[in-house]
This record gives sequence, structure tokens and C-alpha cells, in this order.
Amino acid sequence: MNNNRSFYMSKKWKDKRQYILHRDGFLCQECKKYGRNNEAKIVHHIIEVEEEPSMKMNNKNLISVCYSCHNKLHPEKGGHKIRY
Repeated sequence: MNNNRSFYMSKKWKDKRQYILHRDGFLCQECKKYGRNNEAKIVHHIIEVEEEPSMKMNNKNLISVCYSCHNKLHPEKGGHKIRY
């Protein structure tokens, strides 16, 4: 994320993040697959920004997830909470 810090701090991303959270009802989309309703606070890129920068603002590439699911989706990040 360090290379993309300015992107994640931008008004454009913050607005998009709020839009996606609202679109998903502030519920974790991964938990919903299993019938659980957990609050989502993170917007996850399905295809990572580093892998495909052109998809970083694409609504179809963004889902709302809880901290636990985000950590499962990114075990390489060591389970640290990301604060936006």
C-alpha cells in the first residue's frame, strides 16, 4: 500500500469508498456468502491495484468487507488493520 498512499488518501478514493460501503449496505460481502451479517469498514480491490491499476476505481472490482475477511483475503499483509 505504501506506493499507493496518496491514492488511498485522495478525496476521489474516499468518496468512492463511501459509495461502495453504502452500495453494499455497510455489510461484509464475504460474510454474506455464509449467511452472516458483519459490518464492513474496508473496501477491497478484487483485482489488486498493483496488478491492474486501471481497475482501481471500477465498481465491479470493489467490495465491502470486514477486517477479518480482509485479513483472510490478504494473508501476506500479516493481519494488520488498515485505517482510511
